[in-house]
Amino acid sequence: MIADHVTRSTCAYCGVGCQVNLHVNAEQVIFRVNAPHDTAPNYGRLCVKGRFGMDFVYHPSRLTTPLIRHDYADIQAGRVRRGPLDLDGFRPLTWDAALDLVAQRLIAIKVQHGGDAIAGLCSAKATNEDNYVFQKLMRQLLGTNNVDHCARLCHAGSVTGLQMALGSSAMSNSIAEMPTLECFIVTGSNTTETHPVIATFLKQAVRKNGAHLIVADPRHIELADFAEVWLRQKPGTDVILWQALAHVIVREAWYDADFIRTRTEGFADYIESLERWTPAYAQEMTGVPAADIIKAARLYAQAERAAIYWGMGISQSTHGTDNALALANLALMCGHLGAEGAGLNPLRGQNNVQGCSDAGGLFNVFPGYQRVDDPAIRAKFAWAWGAPLNPQPGLATPEMVDGAGSGALRAFYVMGENPLMSEPNLAHARHCLENLNLIVCQDIFFNETCAYADIILPATSFAEKEGTFTNSDRRVQRVRAAIKPIGAARADWEIVCDLAGRVAQQLHALGAAPGLPGGALPAAAPDAVANLALGALSSYAYDHPEAIWQEMARLTPPFQGISYDRLEKEGGVHWPCPTPDHPGSPYLFAESFPRGRGKFHSLDFLQPHELPDPDYPLILSTGRVLFHWHGGTMTRRSKLDEIYPEAVVEVHPEDALALAVSSGAWVELKSRRGRVECKVLVTGRSPQGTVFLPFHFAEAAANELTLHDLDPLAKIPDYKVCAVRLTPLARPGGAVSGVSSPGARR
Repeated sequence: MIADHVTRSTCAYCGVGCQVNLHVNAEQVIFRVNAPHDTAPNYGRLCVKGRFGMDFVYHPSRLTTPLIRHDYADIQAGRVRRGPLDLDGFRPLTWDAALDLVAQRLIAIKVQHGGDAIAGLCSAKATNEDNYVFQKLMRQLLGTNNVDHCARLCHAGSVTGLQMALGSSAMSNSIAEMPTLECFIVTGSNTTETHPVIATFLKQAVRKNGAHLIVADPRHIELADFAEVWLRQKPGTDVILWQALAHVIVREAWYDADFIRTRTEGFADYIESLERWTPAYAQEMTGVPAADIIKAARLYAQAERAAIYWGMGISQSTHGTDNALALANLALMCGHLGAEGAGLNPLRGQNNVQGCSDAGGLFNVFPGYQRVDDPAIRAKFAWAWGAPLNPQPGLATPEMVDGAGSGALRAFYVMGENPLMSEPNLAHARHCLENLNLIVCQDIFFNETCAYADIILPATSFAEKEGTFTNSDRRVQRVRAAIKPIGAARADWEIVCDLAGRVAQQLHALGAAPGLPGGALPAAAPDAVANLALGALSSYAYDHPEAIWQEMARLTPPFQGISYDRLEKEGGVHWPCPTPDHPGSPYLFAESFPRGRGKFHSLDFLQPHELPDPDYPLILSTGRVLFHWHGGTMTRRSKLDEIYPEAVVEVHPEDALALAVSSGAWVELKSRRGRVECKVLVTGRSPQGTVFLPFHFAEAAANELTLHDLDPLAKIPDYKVCAVRLTPLARPGGAVSGVSSPGARR
């Protein structure tokens, strides 16, 4: 088959940001995907999702027209309580009717209850431009900083910890540096399944470059077979493990005294706090042999350059911030920052989770991590957007759910996210969302959150729109439309801008003030306030995403040297890139840290909030598998679902023997919050006493079971440690799904 055309774009799955060629035929079908061999960051490499998982784009279940639930009027009148509906419970609307209604309802809630009664979720699947205009709408017109996205649920612990230690939370090294690494640590990341292309570069570093690899993970992930040292810690004991490495480095004087003296602060107090964190104590608490801890400390400290890579196994914890701080302490102590192959690197999950954060999709910062409670910063954005802005940081995602339950929130606008799959303790989340006066969902598919929505707005996929994504190593890259929009679907930025115009018009007609937390019109200068609304209307008159990027870049110093023209010529640019002649920054901190000096933090060990007991004797951990992605919205509508069609729970052979179950048997997993049913996969991949359940499957949703408890600083839930019990079910067994997965064969 000969393609009618080939379009270069950026993959819509993980944070690697692979460049892809989308081959499209005359029927508007993507029939082939490959990768250019001469282009960063993947250089011709693609994983199974990027190469074979793009058929979700034209799946017949795509949303193609705006929808309103049949019982909308009854809910608004209080005659019925909001509950879940399937797609048949909705009827079509025109775009004009849908957006007029959303605007009316949002303004009514703002005027009656104040802007902070509204909350919005940006999307790590949407473009930078989509997310910029979304957070602008929330802040400028609706008057609230209640803006967040799924970064809160994956790497908030990393972000908070790195901000405290360095003043910057992004990955400090580039993917291009990986094949030439000298020494590196991988922890809390099953990289071969979650970031497969990155894993090929890491394995290349070991096999071809002789790099020393240290893996720290409770599960027997594939990279453990490439490691010089595998530290198999008990779940939830990460801080003890890393503090013990630090203890050894100080005891043996393997630290970099010059780097510490010239570029850090707090080291003297920190080393005093390390006295009790001996390898012997760590062995007792973590289960890792003391000799392996000493060996790992020596390899990392004595390397000329060493990097640390981690995933959600580090951050998704009630002590996720402390986990990240412990890793930062190690890097600062050994001077492994500010050079190629030396840094701290949280591997970001979604394709644009980095960009969504960069574009202001967080509750406490404008684009570029500029704080909303800084008067000078707020004045800059107020001047640019023509409206006074709320000075109070908003609610994080879990707090939004609780706010819905308490009545503090009345409206929830969800763009490209699915909190009723991603939130912990889903029974609690569903109960809270039932209380809302308005739920608007903007997405490409009907999902579990859409089932509770009042109005659903159909968006285009990445293959149908223009814009940019920012990958895990801060590389801004272009997204290009390869096919026409499906049905009446529209790009997210177009929907938001159209809605913003209607909100501005209605605010002008009502004489209500944009940008202020409350909705009431100030007594003085009503004409000036009305003119603010008119000015806001004109500020959404973009003719292309490039104009949105230009506005965001003007307001965000690290982006000011990046333009669409430059991206066309160079393929991608790493921020910070403050001027057009700046080369971009593949690695960070060569001269200094954003906070000035890197700061050491003394740490304590905090037990996980829920440990096994006689009623719930097993630890549950959750995560991804190779063939699926997050809530399964895309991969489960692709041919990949045929390879891995259902959830299986990993059970250690000794635990399976005690339960009298074998692979293919059905079990009930039950926690103090909920229950699910699925098949068993007996494997030594998970340690005895721990079971692992992927979170991609709505019919066995792992988050029915997980804890709602949060890290007190990062406000991220603990998805890695909660107590469960398994009970065999009297149902026919069968072949275990996913046996074709390399991981499942262990």
